[in-house]
Amino acid sequence: MQETILIVDDEVAIRRALERLLTDDGYRLLTASNADEALQHVAREPIQCALVDLVLPGRSGIELVRLLRAQMPDSVSIVMTGFGTIASAVDAMKAGAFHYLTKPFELDDIRQLVQTALDHQHLRVENRELKRAVQTRYQFANIIGHSDAMHGVFRLIEKVAATDSTVLLLGESGTGKELVARAVHCHSHRAQHPLVTVNCAAIPDDLLESELFGHVKGAFTSASSTQVGKFVAAHGGTIFLDEIADMSPKLQVKLLRVIQERRVEPLGSTQSQEIDVRIIAATNHDLELAIQERRFREDLYYRLNVIPVKLPPLRDRRDDIAFLAQHFLARFNADNGRQVEGFAPEVIVYLTQYEWPGNVRELENLIERLVVIKGHGIIVPEDLPAHMLEGSVSFQSPALHIPDTGICFKAAVTEFENALILQALAKTGGNKNRAAGLLQLNRTTLVEKIKKKQLERHVAE
Repeated sequence: MQETILIVDDEVAIRRALERLLTDDGYRLLTASNADEALQHVAREPIQCALVDLVLPGRSGIELVRLLRAQMPDSVSIVMTGFGTIASAVDAMKAGAFHYLTKPFELDDIRQLVQTALDHQHLRVENRELKRAVQTRYQFANIIGHSDAMHGVFRLIEKVAATDSTVLLLGESGTGKELVARAVHCHSHRAQHPLVTVNCAAIPDDLLESELFGHVKGAFTSASSTQVGKFVAAHGGTIFLDEIADMSPKLQVKLLRVIQERRVEPLGSTQSQEIDVRIIAATNHDLELAIQERRFREDLYYRLNVIPVKLPPLRDRRDDIAFLAQHFLARFNADNGRQVEGFAPEVIVYLTQYEWPGNVRELENLIERLVVIKGHGIIVPEDLPAHMLEGSVSFQSPALHIPDTGICFKAAVTEFENALILQALAKTGGNKNRAAGLLQLNRTTLVEKIKKKQLERHVAE
C-alpha cells in the first residue's frame, strides 16, 4: 500500500522541498499551510504520517498534533521547528508526536526519520490487529453462526458483557456454554483479571465446598495446608459455575449467602473475606422443573437468573452447520497437517439433516475424526458414520431421494447451493473467476451470492 504523508508548514520552500524528496521515495503527498487546511485533508482521507511545523498561523502545531492523534490514532506525527526548546519538545511528545526535529535539518535525516516513523505506525496497526484477533479468538472462536438464533445470542452478549450482571447460560450439552462464558468475560472490564471455571458435576460433593470457598489447615482430616478457594482466586474477575444444577442443596445455601454478602468464609475459619467477582452459571437442566421437584432452591435460581441466555441446539440452527463444518475442517487441517479439500455436496445435506444430539461438540469431534482419517481429498458420504446415513436424505443419481419422513426443502436447497459454491472456491484456491467458470455462472452473480450468503470468510483471495 502506498503511504500518504501530510506536510504542514507555512513556508512554501520547505513544503516543496519535502514534497519533492518524499515523492521521489514513492510516498503520496498532501500539503497544507495551516492546521485548518490539514484537518480538511484528514477529513477526506486517511494519512499515515504528518510532518508538522510547530509555529503555524491560527492553531499551533502542538494543537494540530493533538487533533490528528484524536482523529487518526494510528497515524504518526513529526514536529518541525526552528525554535527548539526543551519545553516545546516535551509539549510535542505529550501531544502525541512521534519525534521532534529542529530546523535546519538534512534531507537524508528526514528520509530516515519518516521511514522509522512509518515502521512504528505499521507496528502499531499490526499490534492493534493482533490484539483484536487474539480477543476475537477468545471471544467468538467456535461461536460461529449466521442464523437468527445465534445473532440474537451475539447481540445479547454484547449488551450484557460490559455490565457486572449475573448471567445464567441455558442449553443442552455441547451447545457452547463455556465459550459464551469466555466471550462475556473477554468483552467485560474484568478481562484483564482471571476467569475461573468450576465444573460442579465433576467434583465430588464433599470436595466441592472446599474447592469453591477454600479451607484452612486442619479444617478436615486431609487438610494439611491452607487452600485458597476458587471465589478468592477469581477476585476482580469472573467465576464460571458450570453444571450448577448438580450442586447439592447444602452447597446451594452457602452459595446463596456468598452471592448476597459478597464474602466467603473458608472451611474451618471464622474469618470471612470480601470478594469482587462476577458470576456466570450454566446448566443443561430445566431449573424450573428442578425447583418444582425441590432439587434446586428457588431463591438461588432468582439470584442467578438475572440475565438468562438460551443457547439453541444445533438442530434448531441448521443454517450454521455448513459454516461450522468448514471452520472445523480448516482448523483440523492446520492442527494435524492434513489437506482435506472440502465436502461433497451430498455430505453437506447429510450433515444438515442429522439431528446432532451432541450438538456442536459432536460435529466438532466428527470433523476432526474425518480430517485425521481422510488426510486429503474430498469427504464423501462413504466417509460418514453409518448411523448418520440411516434415515437421512441421500443422493440417488440423477435425482434426490426423499425419505418417508420428508425433508426441509429450503434448508436442503440452501445448503446444497452453499456447498457447491464452497467446493468451487476450494478447488480454485478462492479465485472467483475460475470458480464462476466451474459453476457456469457470471462472476457478478457468484460474487452477489457469496455476499448474500455471507460466505466471505471462506474465500481465500
